[in-house]
Amino acid sequence: MGTPDFAVPSLRILVQNGYKVVGVVTATDKYGGRGKKQLLESPVKKYAVEQGIPVLQPKNLKSPEFQEELRGLNANLQVVVAFRMLPEAVWDMPEYGTFNLHGSLLPRYRGAAPINWAVINGDAETGVTTFFIRHQIDTGDVLFQEKMPIGPNETAGAVHDRMMLLGAETVLKTVKAIESGDYQLQKQDDALATKAPKLFRETCEIDFAQPIEKVHNFVRGLSPYPAAWTTLEGKQLKILRAHYEKADVDATPGTFRSDNKSWIKIAAPDGWLVVEELQMQGRKRMKANDFLNGFSF
Repeated sequence: MGTPDFAVPSLRILVQNGYKVVGVVTATDKYGGRGKKQLLESPVKKYAVEQGIPVLQPKNLKSPEFQEELRGLNANLQVVVAFRMLPEAVWDMPEYGTFNLHGSLLPRYRGAAPINWAVINGDAETGVTTFFIRHQIDTGDVLFQEKMPIGPNETAGAVHDRMMLLGAETVLKTVKAIESGDYQLQKQDDALATKAPKLFRETCEIDFAQPIEKVHNFVRGLSPYPAAWTTLEGKQLKILRAHYEKADVDATPGTFRSDNKSWIKIAAPDGWLVVEELQMQGRKRMKANDFLNGFSF
């Protein structure tokens, strides 16, 4: 059960290792592209169709018709990777239960955006967790965890791309362990839990009054999506890649400086955010020097 690119390696590794995947549950097709006229299939669906795996795309997971169709697949284990919350009737259906792959070292970063928040908070390490699904989201007993570093300049997108491969390996390890019965469950310590709530446009505005390192972490933690932003001449300006310089700053936080040729800097109390890639509202993503070819401060 999954939808985005993040879930594809986990499905692929099970297929490649000879496991009988009797079905895939994924999101319904949606219109997108230019003018929203193109019907788009999820990455998981595309791979499943290529492999001849039956695909279920329910609008409502509580639908009796969907649940009957799912039960008819006779799966003895369900694997969830980047999918929506399941009703108990679904996750409790198979003989061996349902486990989820989560993009953090639970109980840290329970919620919808664990990768983003780990980078925003400047963590040097994150990882993946597999756990059996229970009633409360991301609280089930842990099967396995694997750690991975976060580089000091790494974006959430880069962490995501590495994590989905580590996640796939962990999914395979988990399936093998459940198959053999060779695993020990570990309860999560709720006292150590932190949250990773969903990100919205209004919460992605950059606060340049924060220390420069926090500003930098905020930018890379939201790159490439949903993207940290500020305003320039009344328009939204997304900052997609940047680095920072510690310095004594003689400007109000949020002030732009540029040589109008190759660099753009934005002031924070204790340094400058040096913009490398950006996207002005209504324009495409571009490097700072390319942006300055048609814009002057």
